[in-house]
Amino acid sequence: MNLELQRFKADFFKALAHPLRIRILELLAEGDKNVNELQMLVGDEGSAVSQQLSILRNKNIVYGTKEGNRVTYSLRDPMIIELLTIARQIFNNHLIDTVTMLDRFQEDIAKKR
Repeated sequence: MNLELQRFKADFFKALAHPLRIRILELLAEGDKNVNELQMLVGDEGSAVSQQLSILRNKNIVYGTKEGNRVTYSLRDPMIIELLTIARQIFNNHLIDTVTMLDRFQEDIAKKR
């Protein structure tokens, strides 16, 4: 059972392990969007949106609702928003630690001069 849960987590994080997929999730966290809206919002990478949505759909992270010719995408679980927020906080903490370490390094160099 524990191994199955670990595999699920690993597959879940693999599905998130692409900058464009993260961007799509961030945009969907703001509200449901169709492919055209997502393509417009991501700009140059727009042609890859459908491919990335397919991966997110296959991992049950997003789902689509068909409305005529259009499919509107939504987050399957609103906790994804919390996950993205926590990931941003972890990144910010790491960045703060790195900046602090760089400041100390520069102070040490200045003292040696």
